[in-house]
Amino acid sequence: MATEQDYQSLYDRVAALRETVTGRLSADLISNPQLADALTKQIDDMLRSVVDTDSKAPAPPDKGLAQLTGIGPEAASQLGQTRIPAGVEAYDETITSERIIAVGDMYYLWQHEKIGVFRVVQKLQELFRAGTVRLSGGPGAYALYQFDRREVLRYTQRERLAAYKRVFNYGGGAVPTGSRANTDFHKLFSHFVHQVTLFWRDKRISDVIRERAYDPSFGSIAIVRRAGLDLRNNLKWLSFGHLNVLRVEVMQLLEEAFKILNSNDVKRLFGADNAWDVLEEVLIRYFHERLVTSPRQRMGVTGREILRWLSQPHILQTTRAQFETLLLEIAEQSEEWLTSAQAMGLAGRPISQRVLPWEQSSPTPARKNGKPTSVRGKHPAEHELEYQL
Repeated sequence: MATEQDYQSLYDRVAALRETVTGRLSADLISNPQLADALTKQIDDMLRSVVDTDSKAPAPPDKGLAQLTGIGPEAASQLGQTRIPAGVEAYDETITSERIIAVGDMYYLWQHEKIGVFRVVQKLQELFRAGTVRLSGGPGAYALYQFDRREVLRYTQRERLAAYKRVFNYGGGAVPTGSRANTDFHKLFSHFVHQVTLFWRDKRISDVIRERAYDPSFGSIAIVRRAGLDLRNNLKWLSFGHLNVLRVEVMQLLEEAFKILNSNDVKRLFGADNAWDVLEEVLIRYFHERLVTSPRQRMGVTGREILRWLSQPHILQTTRAQFETLLLEIAEQSEEWLTSAQAMGLAGRPISQRVLPWEQSSPTPARKNGKPTSVRGKHPAEHELEYQL
């Protein structure tokens, strides 16, 4: 049980240790900046070990109140003899990974819903029931029958759209009663992805300009971490409820839909080679839609991987070398998501402001003589539209 005097002495001694070590190794720290990270981590680990050990020590029955107020035989004669707790559990360490992984699967499902997978299967059902296509007793026809019979047991399209609206603010569905749409998701998600891509772009530039560059201005892990924590905390409260069960069911539904599209009799009907060809042929022939299959599908795959990465404690890593190694896992996924979203007009690459204000949906356009200027040849209004869905 640490007293106030011990508490103060601990941090004074740690500060003195840092000054002594940096003073004796100042020349080595200049030539080898990575050494500073190693020293900082060792001292931080020592301090954390002492604090954790004290936190696990049993508190007195009165939590130290009698000692503080001067009541009883254990009354303190001075403030330094009173008990002081080290603090409470950090907020950012209390998120359950299962719920964030479920959100990642929901994002994957939304992109396939937006592509039109379920609409295509529904259209095939209509054609099959009407007898206007050459399907009878093949594996695809039988799977279509089973798909139709099981519909009464599944979540409806309205319930799926309501879940997408609640978690992502995507689509035109109505949120369930008592809930609200997550209007901040796309802003925070695209901002985090942009910061990850910017981090690796700056690091690549620094590696070209200077060998073994270690300037903090080249890739700030603090900005990436803050953007990731903001997104993760946003999803913390939106991932409760039936979302976990719903995504399991709809993932099964998506698998079943692709088995229908990939069946031999259905592929033969449209002269297709695979399930994606069937899907695109139906979208063109019966819905007259402009195909966005490839970018949407890749946004779903890479977006799910990014959200899965956020579900783990990697974002809390403070050591640069370890953080970069862990962040490398989603470096290419972030670049691909941002490129696909930019091609679809769903995100952009702002180049002026790195930190996005909480209440602002997109960076403020640069100004010249009091008037907004274009960004990379675009009018400010067009740049603003890139962030809209």
